[in-house]
Amino acid sequence: MLVDLKLRDAYDGLLYLAEAARHLHMLHSHHHPELEANLIVNGSVSYVVDGERFTFLPRTLLWFFPEQEHQVVAQSPDAQYFVAAFKHSLIERACRTASYDGLKQKSCEGGSILHTVLKSEDADFLQRMMRSVMDGSLDPDLLNREAGFGQASDFVFEHHDPDALNAGLHFLLMQCWRYQCASRESTSPVCLNRAVIRALEFLNDGGRDWSLTELAKAAGASKSSLSRVFHRQIGVPLSRYRNSLRLSKFLEQYRGAEENNITEAAFAAGFGSYAQFYKVFQETYKCGPREALARGVTKTQK
Repeated sequence: MLVDLKLRDAYDGLLYLAEAARHLHMLHSHHHPELEANLIVNGSVSYVVDGERFTFLPRTLLWFFPEQEHQVVAQSPDAQYFVAAFKHSLIERACRTASYDGLKQKSCEGGSILHTVLKSEDADFLQRMMRSVMDGSLDPDLLNREAGFGQASDFVFEHHDPDALNAGLHFLLMQCWRYQCASRESTSPVCLNRAVIRALEFLNDGGRDWSLTELAKAAGASKSSLSRVFHRQIGVPLSRYRNSLRLSKFLEQYRGAEENNITEAAFAAGFGSYAQFYKVFQETYKCGPREALARGVTKTQK
């Protein structure tokens, strides 16, 4: 799915710290015209790209190119990772020698995730630089809540000093690529079972709320086999993954409705009862929905 990050002309890209503890929804599989770099700083994060699951640990630097479909499918509760996006215009302006031609590719060769595990001192340097560049950006809760940047809302990225942000992104892009080219340490992927791939496709489509029986039949596997293999290969139980998607849909329904009705949004998202919804929400975010939504979830302007 092609998404629009809706970056204004004043910005050459964006940068923020994604934190599992702040996320209020899950991104579907997507790609965007901007080059993306992630740096894992805490916990673990699992991505699926082209039928393979990668789990990355701290100090891992990874890249997603403009035509590369990718999705975060699992995070540890303490996961933190920087997300940087770079416009094509910045790359063209900054990359004038052959050393940086790799940044201009549209997709990763072999359909994998280009990545490397950095030396401790290099990862620490990038973290300090990223935090400095982020100074003057929007509230972390807002940035995490609108991860994907307003695909279903009026949200747009902002920074109080666009010139400083752009200069920082320019240097960050160069430095990250230099580290990538200098390092050869990497992580091996898990090749996903065909039934797991099909289950992900059906669930991410968003057109219906699948029962386990329906999903297993469509994926060509038994319920027990699909549940077991999905958990082993994706890293989270199938039920938890489905509930994460429902929570994402709940937030979309809540923001888009005329009235702030949590119960109606929960049923529209596929939860069978308010009690089920509340339990899943509480287990995921360690607080009730009213408390979380009171932090400032904005509704789409009508």
